[in-house]
Amino acid sequence: MSRWSFPLFALLLLGLNAMVHGEPAAPLSSLAKMPVKEITVFKDGHAYVVHQGMMPTDASGNVLMDYLPTPILGTFWPYSADKNATLHSVTTARRRVKVERTAMTLRDLIEANLGVDAVITEDKTSYPATPIGFLSRSTEEQEATMPPGSAEVLPVKGNILLLKTVDGTRAVPVERITDVKFIGKYQTRISEEEYRNLLTMKLDWGGKAPEKTVEVGMAYVQKGVRWIPNYRIELDGNGKATVKLQATLLNEMTDLENATVHLVVGVPSFQFKGTTDPIALSQVIAQLSQYFQTDAASTQYALSNSMMTQVARSNEVRQVAPGAGEPNLGPDIDGGGKSEDLYVYTVKNVTLKKGQRMVLPVSEYKLDYKDIYTLDVPFAPPPELRQQHNDAQIAELLKLLHAPKVMHKLRLSNSGTQPLTTAPALVLKGNQVLAQSMMTYTARGGSVDLTLTTAVDVKVKKTDKETKRTPNAANLDNSFFFRIDIGSELQLTNYGTQAIEIEITRYVLGNVGEANQEGKAEMVNLLEEDDQMPASGRPPWWGYYSWPNWWGHFNGIGRISWKKKLEPGKSIDLAYSWHYFWR
Repeated sequence: MSRWSFPLFALLLLGLNAMVHGEPAAPLSSLAKMPVKEITVFKDGHAYVVHQGMMPTDASGNVLMDYLPTPILGTFWPYSADKNATLHSVTTARRRVKVERTAMTLRDLIEANLGVDAVITEDKTSYPATPIGFLSRSTEEQEATMPPGSAEVLPVKGNILLLKTVDGTRAVPVERITDVKFIGKYQTRISEEEYRNLLTMKLDWGGKAPEKTVEVGMAYVQKGVRWIPNYRIELDGNGKATVKLQATLLNEMTDLENATVHLVVGVPSFQFKGTTDPIALSQVIAQLSQYFQTDAASTQYALSNSMMTQVARSNEVRQVAPGAGEPNLGPDIDGGGKSEDLYVYTVKNVTLKKGQRMVLPVSEYKLDYKDIYTLDVPFAPPPELRQQHNDAQIAELLKLLHAPKVMHKLRLSNSGTQPLTTAPALVLKGNQVLAQSMMTYTARGGSVDLTLTTAVDVKVKKTDKETKRTPNAANLDNSFFFRIDIGSELQLTNYGTQAIEIEITRYVLGNVGEANQEGKAEMVNLLEEDDQMPASGRPPWWGYYSWPNWWGHFNGIGRISWKKKLEPGKSIDLAYSWHYFWR
């Protein structure tokens, strides 16, 4: 026991605490993390997050949280789910909080046990004393002497320790103390102050005393969680395929615990995805790691309301500050996203900490399939363009044009209740891997082709011969043009052991004539039907050539197509004619 009176000690200790800490900071025990109830995850890395749960209240009946989301502008919507408490407002600000940590130094240990009798050792001299406190300058004292607009400061602690001894109060530099022996019980944890960004939900209790806990929530759209779909397709060899969809979930946002996760095919338009809501107290989205877009009625209703907040004037957008890092949530899958209709897969009871990854089985179903073979023969560039390439490029181009390859593909018929989304697809037959291909978005009732490999047993021979040249065949603005007629043939030979169904498409740069073997010859809309052309668009060299004005007046793009069955060991000759104008 100390030899001085308790009232005097209490008054001195209270005075020193006021000197050290100033006005009370928010205790960390009053802060809590609102759990995620549901999350709707898009493939582009954005997610619609719904937090809801029972939260502790402070002395004023408000909810304090040190988790601040980084929502895109106009999507942050807090709410109260307690009928006795109405949400008045939500404030985000930097505030002082008390944080309790384990004492790691002798100074921390002394500060954690102010008022506890002890034996103090300075060098080799020991004496009984009671630590009272360290002299310091409080936040309020510093702010009173600082110029306006200065940064926030924490209390500055000095190195002078006040000790109550039998001879009076001693002021000792803490560096001189080499050992402390506490008499009786002591603490090993210390309470310190620091600044944190806090979110305060101010609640109106209608004049009644606030409860110790209250059910509240908030919803917002933020980038930081993404799902990457992938398929496993198992063929039985008899026209039936087992299609399994799984999702790789990447979480760079917040912890999920037993949450309901909605995985969305397609991505809605987020008009302000490049602008952070001011509620985040941040101008830019934080840089994430390298990988880094029923009872679900509540989420769907909230999502529809949130989407309405995206409609605004374009001049209201504030773009992310230059040099700000965009979160990288894994590789992008070309061709997916906004071109797909929205469809939701729901997985319940998902627990995934921030920074973790997870693979989730999503669905499994049976689909019909058949093996098909395709041959796409593109058109060659005009002679003028070929003159601009070097010899190696010309050789490679001619090799591709004169030796087209037949591709073996798998055609899946989507007779299920779910669309097929754009994703990598692993194709197996038995225990043997056949190929990894790309699944493209396929609505219910549609079909999709997955490329397996080059059909090396099907050989193709292509020939083109000029059959006629007519000078002055056309006149435009007193300029005369040749007409060059071409007779062409594709010869296909099946050296395999099974009959195959093959679809042949030949494109020509000019005007099509007739085709044998029930071939369909037609002209393609040059401006609007790029998706009907090879490789889903114009060839790469198309933009390299300065097309003369007269070219489109006389010429276009023709397409000749056949669907044939080719028996093993047999050949088929497909002939067609076409012409073009030149000068």
